[in-house]
Amino acid sequence: MKNIRRFIEHTNLKPTLDANAVDKLVAEAKEHGFAGVCVPPFWVKKARRELGESDVQLVTVAGFPLGYHMTETKTEEITVALRDGADEIDLVMNISALKAEMPWVKIEIAKCAKLVHEHERLLKVIIETAYLNEKELALACRWCADAGVDFVKTSTGFAPEGAKPEIVQQMRELLPSNVGIKASGGIKTFNQAVELIKAGADRLGTSSGIEIMNQANQ
Repeated sequence: MKNIRRFIEHTNLKPTLDANAVDKLVAEAKEHGFAGVCVPPFWVKKARRELGESDVQLVTVAGFPLGYHMTETKTEEITVALRDGADEIDLVMNISALKAEMPWVKIEIAKCAKLVHEHERLLKVIIETAYLNEKELALACRWCADAGVDFVKTSTGFAPEGAKPEIVQQMRELLPSNVGIKASGGIKTFNQAVELIKAGADRLGTSSGIEIMNQANQ
């Protein structure tokens, strides 16, 4: 798969991330022509400067990593991230409220989607599949699609399990074709990446982008 680099969002969301690591991440994303680079909100402004005129998309997170922030907190986070230059927002769904089957989840996501789309940017919603049963997975996908999101994302990378091909395949069957899927969490090898793409993933969030590219070129 020669174009695998265009699926990769080169990611570092570790709590120990420093300025040098941000510079390295951005430089590698530009060098390899990755689809995007994903950094914590605090580093968005710096990453924006380092990316310059590059066509690598700048991604950050909101409501991360547990999702149970108040809606006002999430919208403020998104507003600041957009102001600082983010192209795409990866928002953690309120998993706690979803498990209570509260329709507020859909309303919150719709509010965030409206805010992001007013700035002509993209919204991805992290549903944290490791914590969902089949019924909850179906509900999460339906509410995300109804709320007008651009992508549904499998995982934060902080849960016990990340992206699995069979879950991505289920999500592809549940979601309309105009909603993309971002697989993330535990993607470390080229073979894993290819499996997930074949299952229906349009993007891959991984901190192992360089290793995957090295394996792809062997």
